[in-house]
Amino acid sequence: MLNVKTFQCNMLGENCYVVSDETRESVIIDCGAQYPEERMAISQYIKKEALKPIHLLCTHGHLDHCFGNIFMMNEFGLKPEVSGEDLFLIEDLDKQARNMFGFSIGEPTPPIGHLFSTDEEISFGNHRLQILPTPGHTPGSVVFYCKEESLLFSGDTLFRMSIGRTDFERGSWTDMMHSLHEVLAKLPANTVVYTGHGPETNIGDEVQMNPYFR
Repeated sequence: MLNVKTFQCNMLGENCYVVSDETRESVIIDCGAQYPEERMAISQYIKKEALKPIHLLCTHGHLDHCFGNIFMMNEFGLKPEVSGEDLFLIEDLDKQARNMFGFSIGEPTPPIGHLFSTDEEISFGNHRLQILPTPGHTPGSVVFYCKEESLLFSGDTLFRMSIGRTDFERGSWTDMMHSLHEVLAKLPANTVVYTGHGPETNIGDEVQMNPYFR
C-alpha cells in the first residue's frame, strides 16, 4: 500500500509529495521546497521514516515545482527526472526566477538525471507509476498514475474544480483540452487525484462537475 505525505511549499503553496510503500523505497514528486524550514521538514520526515528515496520526479519544469531540486541532489543524491519537452524550463531555474518573479534563487540548477520516454513506467518498491503525457500547462507536462492503487499525481494539469493556466510560455489551450478529455477523463472515476496546488480530488467528481470537462 502506498503512503503519500504532502508538504506545502514556497510562496505559491505548491504540493510536494513523498510517496513510499512497505519496502521503504520512495519517490519525491515535485519538490518545490524553497525555504530552509520546508527542506528541513521533508528531510526529517524521510529520515524519521527510514525511507530510501530513489527518484525525484517532476510533473513539469516550472520553478515552483522545482525549487527543491538542488536540495534533493545535495541531501539524497537525486537528480530531477522530467519530460524532454520541458528542458527549456528546467535547465535554468535561475532564469525562470528572474523572468517570472524578478529575483535570483542564488543556487545552481542540478543536472538532469533522466528524460521520460513515451509510456514509460517508474518502479520503486512494490509499485509502479505510469507516466501519462498531458501537455497544455507546459509542453512537457505529465501526470503519474498508479493503477493498482487508483492514485494520480496531476501536477498543474488538474486541480480541484479547476485546471492549470495555459498562458505561460509554450502553454496550449488546445493541448490542455485534449489532455483533460482524452487522457484524464478516461481514467477510472474512483481515481484519487493529488494536485499540484490545493486539495486532493477524484476523477469522477471532476468529470461530472469541473466546468473544463464539459
